[in-house]
Amino acid sequence: MFKVTELRCEYQHNPIGIGERCPRISWRLDSDERAVSQTAYEIEVSNLPNFSEPYWTSGKVASSQSVHVELEELDTKSCKRYNYRVRLWNQDGELSEWSDIAYWETGKLEGEQWAGEWISAPLSLLPTDSPHLPLLRKSFRLNSSVRQARIYATALGLYELELNGQRVGDRYFTPGWTSYEHTIQTQTYDVTDMLRTEQNAIGAWLGNGWYKGQLGWQEKGAIYGDRLALLLELHITYTDGSEELITTDSSWQSAKGPIVMSEIYHGETYDARLEFEDFSTPDYMSRDWHGVESLEHGYDMLKPQINEPVRAIQTVRPTEWLVTPKGEMVIDFGQNLVGWVRFSLTGTEGAVVTLEHAEILDSEGNFYTENLRTAKQTIGYTLKGDGKETYEPHFTFQGFRYVRLSGFTEEQLDHEAFEAVVVHSDFEETGTFECSEPLVNQLQSNIRWGLKGNFLDVPTDCPQRDERLGWTGDAQMFIQTASYLSNVAPFFTKWLSDLAAEQRDDGAVPFVVPHVLGKEDFASAAWGDAAVICPWTIYVSYGDQRILERQYESMKRWVAYIQGQGENEYLWNTGFHFGDWLGLDAKSGDYVGATERDLIASAFYAYSVELLRRTAVVLGQKEDAALYSKLKEQVVAAFRREFVTPSGRLAASTQTAHVLALMFGLLDEAAEKRAAARLYTLLEESKFHLTTGFVGTPYISHVLSQQGMHDAAYKLLLQQDYPSWLYPVTKGATTIWEHWDGIKEDGSFWSRDMNSFNHYAYGAIGDWLYRTVAGIQTVEEAPGYKRIVIAPVPGEGLTWAAGTIDTMYGRVRSYWRLGNAGDFRLEITIPPNTTAEIRLPGIFDGTRVTEGDGTPLLEAKGIHSTSDGKAGVVIQAGSGHYHFCYKFTGHSS
Repeated sequence: MFKVTELRCEYQHNPIGIGERCPRISWRLDSDERAVSQTAYEIEVSNLPNFSEPYWTSGKVASSQSVHVELEELDTKSCKRYNYRVRLWNQDGELSEWSDIAYWETGKLEGEQWAGEWISAPLSLLPTDSPHLPLLRKSFRLNSSVRQARIYATALGLYELELNGQRVGDRYFTPGWTSYEHTIQTQTYDVTDMLRTEQNAIGAWLGNGWYKGQLGWQEKGAIYGDRLALLLELHITYTDGSEELITTDSSWQSAKGPIVMSEIYHGETYDARLEFEDFSTPDYMSRDWHGVESLEHGYDMLKPQINEPVRAIQTVRPTEWLVTPKGEMVIDFGQNLVGWVRFSLTGTEGAVVTLEHAEILDSEGNFYTENLRTAKQTIGYTLKGDGKETYEPHFTFQGFRYVRLSGFTEEQLDHEAFEAVVVHSDFEETGTFECSEPLVNQLQSNIRWGLKGNFLDVPTDCPQRDERLGWTGDAQMFIQTASYLSNVAPFFTKWLSDLAAEQRDDGAVPFVVPHVLGKEDFASAAWGDAAVICPWTIYVSYGDQRILERQYESMKRWVAYIQGQGENEYLWNTGFHFGDWLGLDAKSGDYVGATERDLIASAFYAYSVELLRRTAVVLGQKEDAALYSKLKEQVVAAFRREFVTPSGRLAASTQTAHVLALMFGLLDEAAEKRAAARLYTLLEESKFHLTTGFVGTPYISHVLSQQGMHDAAYKLLLQQDYPSWLYPVTKGATTIWEHWDGIKEDGSFWSRDMNSFNHYAYGAIGDWLYRTVAGIQTVEEAPGYKRIVIAPVPGEGLTWAAGTIDTMYGRVRSYWRLGNAGDFRLEITIPPNTTAEIRLPGIFDGTRVTEGDGTPLLEAKGIHSTSDGKAGVVIQAGSGHYHFCYKFTGHSS
């Protein structure tokens, strides 16, 4: 028995407003039986929900593909809904029922199709240097009942819409942060049920956001423009089939709103006395409204939104109310998070209350904000004084655990009236990991909260100080871990499009994307390599070939840029590099670790060339594949001549140098063995503590496991003193820190200039937890978990571990437990339409393996073959649930 479920279009369930002319659809097979697979499918697309007249059909297609099936022959139009359904044939030739009907809806696909005008409050009302934010509104009348209504909207700056006094949609920070010169995203809203027959009114709040507001520590503002504007079209279809179009134009009105100031870094100041009562309702009348001005801005950069929107995901209640030694009232929410505080109070007109936000208390227990640098993270609210008032900000977010309250009376400090609202890009959470060690479980929680806090429309470095930028290095270091935790494919698809747009003509990639720093801030090794590493990771994790197709030229340009640097085209030994940023073997007072920067740059050069070669193979670019294969050989040869002695010793004696040379396959067999032994010696010398920085840390555990040194990898993981992954946990961390010793052992802080307590780069250890401890992997030859490898590696210090990941095919699960008597149990789930290679750990010749019910292994249904020997047992299996039991005799490696 099987059926088709979980239909998706471009990763989403029933999306509206997508921008793909040839969208891709995916589905899952649902079956409790083992070894279930698809052999053929049929897709029908119709403009009618009952499919009485199919618009397009694939016919029966002999294929096992059920993920990213591109409807390349389908001719889609703007602003149209397409219903679709799928049925399939299984391995026995049986035909399923049609799936439930799903749909997608296109947005406005071409910029020139926009009929609305960009409108702005007039300069006479709000000069460009005014911090005050505008409101816009329009009343209109409908004369018939409505069958369907859609709003298509975007802004210069940020916007929120209201229709007839109700908020439109649940998205925040629209239209999102992109490289605005190249792309401004547009959003689509279904407002059918919000319209009224006869009088209606639509209103918009506008905010500075990333477009006009301050960005970066240089306190630069208006980087993209100094005027806020709205572009909107309301498409109405009446029940009689007639249509009406309402757009932004000169008939709209503008006014100063109650938001007196709003900045991403600094917070928001709101004066409730300036509120217009229901300004977006049709019967509103006021003398304070003015006209609008049209802006000439163009439409060519407009594209329907690619990634998931930012939404309010959850709320967190205070865990403690504190009075600090200084006598200040502070709320502790128990979790370092990103979002804002929603609060309610009553009071007198004109009274002012203030909320300040911080990540940490100092060693004496006082509120600490010095690590925020110039970011104020302050909410100011002036009461209207007409009863209970509830407030939450519109166009700002804070990174915080603690909130200092000022101006509140004792009666207003109602503990039930404050809650934190957590906001981030609304990607689907896909992965879980837990084990027998509570500190590691807290580490895993910290990694997840680091993703939540820093994946707010772009992958930022930190969410609290005057930075919050899309650092390319941080993104490429963490992307594989992020791909386990959540479905981040649309998120990175959007960001990588901006990366390509921001590349210089010579192929150099900026340090941050979107690029808001200086003209010289381009092209550091390991940072710019995000151009190659990130699309390749998304391809392998999700089987998404389209991202390789669209980023291919960008990837090639980056490698060409490196090749053109300096006199030796096979080494990168010129220019600025961040090196092993924050490496602990750095000279005193230096942010950069001791590993030579040209070694790091040349190692990543080789790695990017290798990934580009693999990409060319996937895309069928045979000439390019041969070209980059040759280039890889030349780069590796140059690396060996420059950094490896004739006797096979790596010239740089640092953990990071050895990790990169081993991870990227830059050594011959003899030198590799010597480097692995030397790495182990370096760890012994450090008493199995890290000295690596941003560059070496993501790879060190992988290298140790690949070299069979699982004991060392586990020792590194489970260390609790500084420096280690668990040291911050013992200090009460609830997110990943920027520095291993953000809080030192004596309670003092690292440098206040660069001491973020929510900085996800070191959270890249999550990749190793999923890939090696839980043992869940995919393979490049059948990416996106079409072919799965389950290869857990138990280690000293853990008695059990469990990991799951919800792939595009369904859930993969791996759970192992080691009993006191050496009894080992391994439970596995493989989703339908995939196969798996299961590598049973700790087995040697003669070990008896059974399934959970005692069935001998070779007789177990669904297992296609086994091979045993000194390397252990490897099982080839189809989909289903498996449960193995045997005596664990030690690591097969």
